[in-house]
Amino acid sequence: MATSANPTRDDFAALLDEQLGTEAEGGFEGRVVKGTVTAIENDKAVIDVGLKSEGRVSLREFARGDDASTVKVGDEVEVYVDRVENADGEAMLSRDRARREAAWDKLESEFGEGKRVEGVIFGRVKGGFTVDLDGAVAFLPGSQVDIRPVRDVTPLMDVPQPFQILKMDRRRGNIVVSRRAVLEETRAEQRSELIDKLTEGQVIDGVVKNITDYGAFVDLGGIDGLLHVTDMSYKRVNHPSEIVNIGDTATVQIIRINADTQRISLGMKQLESDPWEGAGAKYPVGIKMSGTVTNITEYGAFVELEPGIEGLVHVSEMSWTKKNVHPGKIVSTSQEVEVMVLEVDSEKRRISLGLKQAQRNPWEEFADKHPVGSTVTGEVKNATEFGLFVGLDGDVDGMVHMSDIAWGISGEDALALHRKGEQVEAVVLDVDVDKERISLGMKQLEKGAPAVGGATTSGLRRGEVVTVTVLEVRDGGLEVQVGEDGATGFVKRSDLGRDRDEQRPDRFQTGQKVDAMVTGFDRSKKPNFSIKARQLAEEKEAVAQYGSSDSGASLGDILGEALKGKS
Repeated sequence: MATSANPTRDDFAALLDEQLGTEAEGGFEGRVVKGTVTAIENDKAVIDVGLKSEGRVSLREFARGDDASTVKVGDEVEVYVDRVENADGEAMLSRDRARREAAWDKLESEFGEGKRVEGVIFGRVKGGFTVDLDGAVAFLPGSQVDIRPVRDVTPLMDVPQPFQILKMDRRRGNIVVSRRAVLEETRAEQRSELIDKLTEGQVIDGVVKNITDYGAFVDLGGIDGLLHVTDMSYKRVNHPSEIVNIGDTATVQIIRINADTQRISLGMKQLESDPWEGAGAKYPVGIKMSGTVTNITEYGAFVELEPGIEGLVHVSEMSWTKKNVHPGKIVSTSQEVEVMVLEVDSEKRRISLGLKQAQRNPWEEFADKHPVGSTVTGEVKNATEFGLFVGLDGDVDGMVHMSDIAWGISGEDALALHRKGEQVEAVVLDVDVDKERISLGMKQLEKGAPAVGGATTSGLRRGEVVTVTVLEVRDGGLEVQVGEDGATGFVKRSDLGRDRDEQRPDRFQTGQKVDAMVTGFDRSKKPNFSIKARQLAEEKEAVAQYGSSDSGASLGDILGEALKGKS
């Protein structure tokens, strides 16, 4: 229709309708709309969505998987309007895009509600796999495929299965899903159901699935329990593989069930009789037994007396003579040893054992073989500032005090005459079994020396006053001898006199004879003498004898008369 040079009101209305229609059609772009299939032409469906022109969509987009398209004329379908009109004047429509948009809407709703979604693993990409979520493509990381690493994912591909959406970003088109989260949730539900059916103390069969250094995991029919190495047997178990192997069927008892952590503790030894019952009567203190060394530590060695019963030999109870030595240098693992039971605590399941107590005390044995006065030979093991240590039979040491090394010289000079490693001969002066000490003398073997343990020495009594000859004058006192060939002894400086000016060794000379009292004997049975004690005893005797006199004499007069009688 031709328009006049001056348009009418009707002409303006027609132009406005045309403009409004164009804008309305433009509002279709980027939206999912419903349309009707009007024809099927050359593997394409012609669809009318209410625009000025129809659009064409490949039948392939209507197919699901390998199934052929079933769309037909007259069907109402949803499509995505990409453009209202292309160069050919047709609407640009997409069934795939419509499906994706619909899928995103649904997925966002399900993600917000925390629901699981169904999808199909259909491809591999770097770091994981692609999953079709009914039109939307999601990424499945390799770590989220299963609870445990999966070597071959082929059986899981192209199979509809549930997934959990971990995160999604519609603007970027990113969706990350997890199959593992679904499995863990399902497993937790199954574990809860199974745990509800189990009770502590219940005996059940299971299959060993895995073995570690600290125990074995046993499948109880859908739920695992830990059989700790300490609950496998009453006897010592170095590694769980000594008791069970993967795939074994094991009869176990449920020891504990932790409902919060859903952990189950299992035991096998609980099904056996406890060897510690009646252990106190079976292993009385003092009994000697044979056992096998099972473990060695810095503080001792464990000895198995029977399967399930172990005792500790503390390092202090391992040897009579080897002190401060690592137990591994005394015994070895698997060695058969004889031990003595020292203590039993059945409640704490502890037995204290002694290795050295099962052997004879070497000091007792030495005393029997080498009585006081006998001669022994040994090697100088060590020289100290006070004497020599000599190695003797039975792996024991004896000590020669510096004063018993040689006659006529000081102890320091005598020590200088001997060296470590030297073979020496000595006489046994004393053996103290309780204190584990052996006293030796070397000068007693010199020609003319008094016999050790003989009649002269043993004949002296504490408190007896005898005449002694000064053999040597020292700073600390006098070395003296009873008679011509009697016992030798010592008078300390403080025992040389009652008064301080009398307590000077230099007022005596070698060969001088003095009276002294026997005050005791040292560890080597040598007598100790005291001039001071003799003087005090004489004063006491004088007071007792003359103190009751009515003569009116003074104490000084009495003592003077008493001492005259002694001269």
